Amino acid sequence: MKLNIAVLTGDGISPEVTEQAIEVFKAIAIEYYHSILFTSAPVGAIAIDATGNPLPDSTLELCKTSDAVLFGTIGDPKYDHASNAQVRPETWLMKLRKTFGLYANIRTVKAHYILFANS
Repeated sequence: MKLNIAVLTGDGISPEVTEQAIEVFKAIAIEYYHSILFTSAPVGAIAIDATGNPLPDSTLELCKTSDAVLFGTIGDPKYDHASNAQVRPETWLMKLRKTFGLYANIRTVKAHYILFANS
């Protein structure tokens, strides 16, 4: 299987966490003979600092042309108390959800139950 994955690392410590997620993907790709191309693009505070836009058009286009999108957390401490900020790092998320018809931030969870018998 060949996959193109857009990587939106996010802000704060998210780039370091996202980097480890990519390492996991790489290990899986090797084990199962997959080919994965990771392409990074700026979003959030990093994109605001570089372009003035939390979701540049080039980033959105990359997401549209990729097989999947891996993104980390968003929000930069410098915006935590900036109530007068005209653009905030998290505003891009709503545009991304609208573009792809996503309505909620759902995380898949599989619960494991362990039963212990009294001895």
